[in-house]
Amino acid sequence: MTESSGTIWDGAGHTDWRPTAPREMLQLRAELLARTRAFFAARGVLEVDTPIVVNAPVTDVHIHSARVLLEAAGPGQTTRASYFLHTSPEYAMKRLLAAGVGDIYQICHVVRALERGRLHNAEFTLIEWYRLGYSLDALMSEVEAVVRELLGRPRAALETERVSYREAFLDALALDPFTAPAAQLAEHAQRAGFSGETADRDELLDLLMGTVVGPRLGRRGLCFVHGFPASQAALARLDPDDPRAAQRFELYCGGIELANGFHELASAHEQRGRFERDIAERRRLGLPDTAIDQHLLGALEAGLPDCCGVALGFDRTLMLAAGAERIDAVLPFPIERA
Repeated sequence: MTESSGTIWDGAGHTDWRPTAPREMLQLRAELLARTRAFFAARGVLEVDTPIVVNAPVTDVHIHSARVLLEAAGPGQTTRASYFLHTSPEYAMKRLLAAGVGDIYQICHVVRALERGRLHNAEFTLIEWYRLGYSLDALMSEVEAVVRELLGRPRAALETERVSYREAFLDALALDPFTAPAAQLAEHAQRAGFSGETADRDELLDLLMGTVVGPRLGRRGLCFVHGFPASQAALARLDPDDPRAAQRFELYCGGIELANGFHELASAHEQRGRFERDIAERRRLGLPDTAIDQHLLGALEAGLPDCCGVALGFDRTLMLAAGAERIDAVLPFPIERA
């Protein structure tokens, strides 16, 4: 079998049309989706469904939005409009929160360009939800409950720990991510195989988290890492007790990142500033320019209720439940066969 233009071909020149996940995996997939809906229904959380085609991409330099051109031909004219496939339903869901719909969740496909590997497919399934009045600790407890429900393992069979971002780096690399000189971070990154010379501090921390620190986490069960650097806050609030840190967590299990959660930023002014800094960084890195989602800023200006939110990677969670080694094993058709 060889790959050509992203399509799998057999020796006779025909595409391999078959799914990569067997029927038993598709049955397990359906069962876990049903469990997810039952979990939230029992807690009175409303399921919502927001558009996959959106007006603005994300500004995050680490996430690549896929552009789509919608074209319609009419009598004597053709209309064209450029949109994007959402990388997360977050912006639209926050607009619903600002409109007063209350606690919500969504199970949806999202698309992130340029992502492919053992744990990555360009199109994948997220479970995303928002809880009004929750603390970050309360949300971590609920994420743990959801993941245990999906993995089908009782508390005794799956340990849980919560560590700070700083503690995780000190344990894995014996360095403090908040105070270590950039040269020291670069030295560790080179040991991990990074050969670039222009990476900034956050890029080095991301590399070390992805290649050295993260794979060590959650080896005995679930590990929540909280207190990320303020420069990596994204759409999270900063910690009022430590302005160096953001009110953000990630969940790891078996060295695999499963979830990313925030105490959601409610300030439209601060969010606009973060978007503008992202755009400046994209220009520095030579990445495509992006527009700011004015709908989201309008919702924040109208008033986002105090809430915490999280996105959980469903396919990776299914991998762990099934004992699969690659994401392809739990998908009907990965990107090459889409």
